[in-house]
Amino acid sequence: MKHASAFAEAPLLSLDTATPITLDRDEVDNVPALPTSKSGKQPSYLADHHKRLRHRFLTGGAAAMPDYEILELTLFRAIPRQDVKPLARLLIETFGDLNGVLSAPIARLERVHGVGTAVALELKVMETVTHRMARAKVMQRHVISSWDAVLDYCHTVMAHRDTEQFRVLFLDRKNVLIADEAQGNGTVDHVPVYPREVVKRALELNASSLILVHNHPSGDPTPSNEDIAMTMQIHDAAKALNISLHDHLIIGRSRELSFKSQGLI
Repeated sequence: MKHASAFAEAPLLSLDTATPITLDRDEVDNVPALPTSKSGKQPSYLADHHKRLRHRFLTGGAAAMPDYEILELTLFRAIPRQDVKPLARLLIETFGDLNGVLSAPIARLERVHGVGTAVALELKVMETVTHRMARAKVMQRHVISSWDAVLDYCHTVMAHRDTEQFRVLFLDRKNVLIADEAQGNGTVDHVPVYPREVVKRALELNASSLILVHNHPSGDPTPSNEDIAMTMQIHDAAKALNISLHDHLIIGRSRELSFKSQGLI
């Protein structure tokens, strides 16, 4: 799909030398810049638009701002002196929502017209900050009393992945989350899981219980027969060593499924 709007990224700066890093030629070839003043500054109408967006954000309007405007604020840093609204809208259109944009692999982001190294970097930094903030709300916390935060964290990290990932939340005797680790990454519909390795890691961490989590890129969290069989293998292996399996969560796009609430464990 071709789009009329074109974008050129600002040069990346080296942190130690402040020397511009040359971008790939295909990022900047045939990309017309917006008109600028003789001083090289961005057009006044664009500067005013940026100023209005920043003011709305800083004065409490962030909650009412649509996803594409939040993206605009991020893209300003990567593409100054240009109108980034079309690119922000295109990213939302391509990946569905803000979480989908941030979760997209760099290779897929860079296939979107107007996205190059600088834009991809800004988006992946924003994703990392989002994940770490969500994780900070659950680590070293009592899982039962912070269950909503646990679900939010799992959705933030996994709901928009385009391949399956298997994670294990390790709890101590007081049900405090002491570790969160990705045990495997797979394909669009399969991830290899080794029950022996899961239990071995629990012993290394001196964990007393586990919560298994994996995502379904299809968006449907309904467990497969393989999901159920794998869960029971881990349940039995852990039980033999006096380690409890509290739950297995399957994360879909908009909802999750709990094995415990469904009576599957």
